[in-house]
Amino acid sequence: MKLTILGCYSATPRTLNNTTSQVLEINNHMFLIDCGEGTQVQLRKHKIKFNRIKHIFISHLHGDHFFGLIGLISTFRLLTREADLHIYGPKGIKEVTIMQLKLADSWTNYNLIFHELTSDSSELVFEDEKVEVFTIPLNHRVYTNGFLFKEKEGDRKLNIGAVEDANINVAYYRKLTQGFDVVNEAGKTIKNESVTKAGLKPKSYAFCSDTMYKEDIVPIIKNVDVLYHESTFLEKHAHLGPKTKHSTAKEAATIAKLADVGTLLLGHYSTRYDNLNAFKDEAQEVFDHVELCEDGKTFDF
Repeated sequence: MKLTILGCYSATPRTLNNTTSQVLEINNHMFLIDCGEGTQVQLRKHKIKFNRIKHIFISHLHGDHFFGLIGLISTFRLLTREADLHIYGPKGIKEVTIMQLKLADSWTNYNLIFHELTSDSSELVFEDEKVEVFTIPLNHRVYTNGFLFKEKEGDRKLNIGAVEDANINVAYYRKLTQGFDVVNEAGKTIKNESVTKAGLKPKSYAFCSDTMYKEDIVPIIKNVDVLYHESTFLEKHAHLGPKTKHSTAKEAATIAKLADVGTLLLGHYSTRYDNLNAFKDEAQEVFDHVELCEDGKTFDF
């Protein structure tokens, strides 16, 4: 699982700071999460292949999280893209996108498939044989979702010695890796767990931005390997949180601790701050395993 931070600042892009966008590579998928202004420039800068992006997840319809979307869609058209592009986001994302394409008379030469979200409860929005994606309802000034990306259980590993001792025909090895019991050469049923062991632990990533402190997301993100949680403010500006419906670094850390996550990533910093280390310092008063997001930084988990 690899995460590339294309942008992690709030509100407006600046000379050296970009608004929210991330690329998550998990089990042969490349998911784009949010698409702030300038996202396609960052994709080029970090040599991420555009054509691998088939699913884009938009948390909410504030500009710093989706103003780069129409530009990216248009660039895909100019690059003669043919593959379908799935866009997941709040109701209204289709209307605002289609309106721009219509007024510019710039219809795509590939299928745009919109999955508009309206539920206030967590729901499954994508699934294949390897990965599933759920929404995480958040509390912001407009309808907002985070997203939970989870690998499914992979194939089990053969204990070759035990398999051979059990006299199992090689034709059944694939069934064993899929978790099935099989019958050996003598006609005896062999329990799967007696000749296999668990495969690699499935990995998970939760993206939570934008939101004020919202403790009821904890059961949804419980025990995830990595949590990205917005941390717009330091404690000295905590009074701005309820008004703007954003969180502090310490509040993000509290969610991470309650959910018993592996690692907490902080981001969506207000540009009023020059020293990002203060975010990490305040978060680590509550939760130990904290990393700071920075534009262009990658994390391998």
